[in-house]
Amino acid sequence: MIDDLDQQLIALLRADSRKPAATLAAALNVSRGTVQNRIERLVKTGVIQGFTIKTRPDVDAHRVRAIMGIAIEGERSPAVVRALKGFPEVAAVHTTNGRWDLIAELEVDTLAAFSHALDRIRQVEGIASTETSILLATQKL
Repeated sequence: MIDDLDQQLIALLRADSRKPAATLAAALNVSRGTVQNRIERLVKTGVIQGFTIKTRPDVDAHRVRAIMGIAIEGERSPAVVRALKGFPEVAAVHTTNGRWDLIAELEVDTLAAFSHALDRIRQVEGIASTETSILLATQKL
């Protein structure tokens, strides 16, 4: 279970996961040891699953990114999600309401890889239909 301090710490780490523990401690009004212990606990319990980097949009401008709406046959969502987790091209999968049961975020390096990924994903047992849109540009709000 995470408390308010953990949530505040996670928010600070999301903004900049390289901030020193002393800086995080000062922002949270706690000791450096408290921050380090909490980070260790959050990692050990799986709340924090890893640390990553953010790049400028132009650094990854060559990547082909897309959103795929997926309709599932019957009650096969858990099996389809498990299958999608095995695709390196699938960056994230979201359950949703409305027309699509799932929304998958796809990322590949080339249009050929994109086409190949679409072909493989559409063959997953339990997927009834898909609709995919390539993301042309992203605007930061």
